[in-house]
Amino acid sequence: MRTRNLSILFAALFVIAGAVLATGARAEGEVPAPPAIGATIEDFTLPDVDNKDRSLKSLAGKNGTVLLFIAVQCPVSNAYNERMEQLAADYKAKGIAVIGINSNVAEDAAAVKAHAAEHKLSFPILKDPGNKIADRLGASVTPEAYFIDINNKLLYHGRIDNSRNADQIETSDLRNALDAALAGKPIEKTEAKAFGCTIKRA
Repeated sequence: MRTRNLSILFAALFVIAGAVLATGARAEGEVPAPPAIGATIEDFTLPDVDNKDRSLKSLAGKNGTVLLFIAVQCPVSNAYNERMEQLAADYKAKGIAVIGINSNVAEDAAAVKAHAAEHKLSFPILKDPGNKIADRLGASVTPEAYFIDINNKLLYHGRIDNSRNADQIETSDLRNALDAALAGKPIEKTEAKAFGCTIKRA
């Protein structure tokens, strides 16, 4: 009787373990859907590369904010370093702030800080422990951009432009969105699929 009970117990544990593993397999690699254009992005707080907590509200620009999911090791993200820095410089004077977010679990704050110094990235870069903000925004790759207005309303989501190679740019989707918003005009293309390296989630 005892042997039979043990057999039943082990069988039950085996089934439970299998279910847990199956659930984990389904969850792995899944990215939550991004908020719809027009949705409000709630304020959040993340540590910067010096481990100082910074809120979205404290870093936001008076005319809007661009959130850029970026990486240290991704060659696609790195191909955009100069363009991202130029974007930050060009639009800072126009009241739009650029904030970098690193959600890759294997890239710690020290690596992010060293990478920013090496590539002369002057805009603030925040670490996203446990990829909570990447999950909230449905970010899947680096680089990936989100443009929000002064009320945190999402106006644009997607790629920076159409080509990793700066010599082959045909459409600067993010800049077009920023320029339209600054001019008080409707944004013609509010979404353009981002491409790059997959965010390495926790």
